[in-house]
Amino acid sequence: MSTLPSAPPLWSEMPATSPRVSRVRPPIAAAVAILLGIASIGYGAVGAASTASAAPVPPGVVINEIESNGDASDWIELTNTSDADIDVSGWIVKDNDPSRTDALPGGTVIEPGGFVVVTAPEMSFGLGKEDAARLYLPDGESLVDEYSWTQHAATTFGRCPDGTGSFVTTAAATPGAANDCTAPTSPAPSSPAASPTADPASGVLVVNEVESNGDDTDWFELFNLGDAPLDLTGYIVRDNDDAKAYVLPAGSVVPAQGILLVDQLTAHSPGFDFGLGNADMVRVFSPDGATLVASYAWTVHAATSYGRCPDGTGEMRQTTVTTKGAPNNCALPVKINEVESSGGTPGDWIELVNLSDTAVEAAALVVTDSDVSGHRYMLPSGATIPARGYLVLDESAFGFGLGGADAVHLFDTDGVTLLDQTSWTTHAATTWGRCGDGTGPFAVTAESTRAAANRCAGEVVVSPWPGGASVRILDEEATFSGDLSGLDEVDGVLWGVENGNGLLYRLQPQGSRWLPETGWESGKKLRYPGGGGTVDAEGVVAVGGDVYISSERNNDASSVSRPAVLRVDPAASGTELTADAEWNLAADFPGLGANAGLEGITWIPDSWLVARGFVDERTGRAYAPGDYTGHGQGVFFVGVEGTAAAYAYVLMDDGSFARIATIDTDFALVAELEFDRDRLWVVCDEACDGRSATYEIDETGAFVPTAVYARPAEAANVANEGFAIASACVDGKAATFYADDADTDGFSLRGGTLSCTEEGTGPTPEPSPTPDPSPTPRPTATPEPSATPKPSATPNPSATATPGPSAPARVAPDPSELTEANRGTIQAPSTVRAGSSFRVRLDPALAGETVAVWLFSAPTDLGAAVVGSDGTITVRIPVTVPAGEHRLVVADPTGTVLAWTELTVTDDALAATGGAGGGSALAVVGGMIALLVGFALVRRRTRVAG
Repeated sequence: MSTLPSAPPLWSEMPATSPRVSRVRPPIAAAVAILLGIASIGYGAVGAASTASAAPVPPGVVINEIESNGDASDWIELTNTSDADIDVSGWIVKDNDPSRTDALPGGTVIEPGGFVVVTAPEMSFGLGKEDAARLYLPDGESLVDEYSWTQHAATTFGRCPDGTGSFVTTAAATPGAANDCTAPTSPAPSSPAASPTADPASGVLVVNEVESNGDDTDWFELFNLGDAPLDLTGYIVRDNDDAKAYVLPAGSVVPAQGILLVDQLTAHSPGFDFGLGNADMVRVFSPDGATLVASYAWTVHAATSYGRCPDGTGEMRQTTVTTKGAPNNCALPVKINEVESSGGTPGDWIELVNLSDTAVEAAALVVTDSDVSGHRYMLPSGATIPARGYLVLDESAFGFGLGGADAVHLFDTDGVTLLDQTSWTTHAATTWGRCGDGTGPFAVTAESTRAAANRCAGEVVVSPWPGGASVRILDEEATFSGDLSGLDEVDGVLWGVENGNGLLYRLQPQGSRWLPETGWESGKKLRYPGGGGTVDAEGVVAVGGDVYISSERNNDASSVSRPAVLRVDPAASGTELTADAEWNLAADFPGLGANAGLEGITWIPDSWLVARGFVDERTGRAYAPGDYTGHGQGVFFVGVEGTAAAYAYVLMDDGSFARIATIDTDFALVAELEFDRDRLWVVCDEACDGRSATYEIDETGAFVPTAVYARPAEAANVANEGFAIASACVDGKAATFYADDADTDGFSLRGGTLSCTEEGTGPTPEPSPTPDPSPTPRPTATPEPSATPKPSATPNPSATATPGPSAPARVAPDPSELTEANRGTIQAPSTVRAGSSFRVRLDPALAGETVAVWLFSAPTDLGAAVVGSDGTITVRIPVTVPAGEHRLVVADPTGTVLAWTELTVTDDALAATGGAGGGSALAVVGGMIALLVGFALVRRRTRVAG
């Protein structure tokens, strides 16, 4: 990130040195947009269209430069491309949040060719890694100009040339001045010019650091151990596949005793167009393509990166942190993680954590309190900290107590080099620890976790897998050769896609194995509409009689990003399946790497979303399916590797689409999505140790995380890019399926189990046909028998109060204690829907405490929750709770009432009609029409409980 030379004035106006040409819509275009908005409900092909009430947009003013990752503050620069002054007083700037109202001050006029920089305090929001900058007229609805991105620029995003060109990554930030449009320096660093040299002597050029997973892009560094620059123009980069090659461009010079960064291709910077895998290598060849001059291989992704310590000469090992394009961080990967300063057992203690994947020798490290000279403890010979493990130092060993206002310092073996430190001003009621564990800032923890991962208020704890601990092999060794990715199970059929060759498989159980059906033994080749290309198939979901594929790119043009959803008819004859529809989402993901696009895909019916109050982020109101004519009867959710987020899209039958939700995750990437038993599952692969998370819709209408689960305890941490859950629940278990992209040990498909509630154990809803959600219904499709909806699964997160039969029994409060004197401090909605989740605010003094939540009159255990630092918990009302008046009670584990309030529960089905007004009437009519149409269309088994 370039450092700004000085903070520019909030409103800077400068003349340009060259004429500008307007790029914004002239009045006639705005008028056309208004007419289109009236005729088409306003979703457009790739984004929001103008509405009938939008004002005409005057030409001339455009967004010119954007700083989203500023050292001081973020900013948006505007320029005037017209020949006259333009008064922009009251114009509004927004990011991707449509509710923003930040207006430009009165008297703000931009001269022809001049600039205005909008920043804090007038711009009250920051710009994120994946965000947008938008400029509106004072009505807040008429869009003047916008630009969006999926990752921060190394410098800024700016138009080249100013005002008229496309957005690129600039060479340097220039707030209030003409953009710096000189050639970007990545991947070659600025260094002395050098003429082409002969191949470097053996050992002079080495791979210095490699990032293969977890960053915005894959990358590696080369280090020159020599005393003269090395010009690598024309040298060839490969991974472990000889067929993949990237030729280093002109100017790729490694300074003497310096570093050259070689990055992956993005829309804004050159680079190699292939990814670095879990078990892979980096190789650099001379221009003849045969002489190897530098290489490094690894067998598993590093949590950070692999790097030499010291630079250039040390052995490659996992680094403490990544240092892209800079000297490696060779500090010992040990941190202070948790401190007990009062009331510990047997006394005070200090916990150290090892952040690396190998054991660390800790002997001779020095620990002190705030008295760094008088209270010093040297760790004894033989002290080690296991990989990703903990070492606890007791007061009886270090010989001094920790005070109410004190500190802990950790020094390297020289006793001088500070590795880590923390301080506090008063004893913690629990302990003082990092939140999150090992890497986050220090805070008061939710509970003491000596020699274990920290637990902090408000955190969703990683819970054990809520099913069987083991997995078993399901395929035969010769079935797949690798690259098996997305999975989807539908009524006993397992669909799978292979991304390397672009294949779709249909599998069914054969004995103890799941193998391709007859005619599908080698998979069926997927083609783009028109019959060309090789689809990089990453995800799959079966909807009605169709199969939808999520793809990153066309493998025949692998350097070009093409994040798309394709539809194929699996009943078509032959060995190839040509898509009959494609929704290319590239316009929504500018700058997305070719190998960082769509991964998982799933589908959720409109009826489920509407019933739970899902909010459309485009409109800021309850999702109304009728707003999107021709989209079928549901919404597609896709996971994007490069943004580590999931997105909800309605796909229209004319090829247009609209994004209606963005779901951020804490994962390094999103590998797979699955909708099952009223939960959206977001799955990460080995980059996150095989963890998965469940998401549900909260009281605001947004998808929020409700649990994070570890992989099954006995399962290896392999590249599981595909995950599916079977529709059937047998003996309290549903089958699960995992697709290993790396074909570990020669096998790609494994299976396990997930605990579930068997069908028939509760009220069985009257089945109703579900319309075929395909954007283009096929009149020749034959109806399929309806499937029984899945009941709710039993696992629940400890951070959310939800029912769970596996939870230990809690003591129910005495109803006689629900008096006015015992109401306590509690804020909760007065009315909620059965099946919904909502926030409850309690006395902040309860932060970190575990509380039990009950519903009366008949005592119903809603589970336990840890009160967040802000005094809140999340409560979920089961769909089985009858409508009517209830009392919500929060108690301690012994049943003592802490607070209570009245709560009205409405029927889940009734809530589907929405709120008052025309919107609800439209939803009711739309729902009735959908119900009638459903009998005539192909029904797809919907994964919905109750």
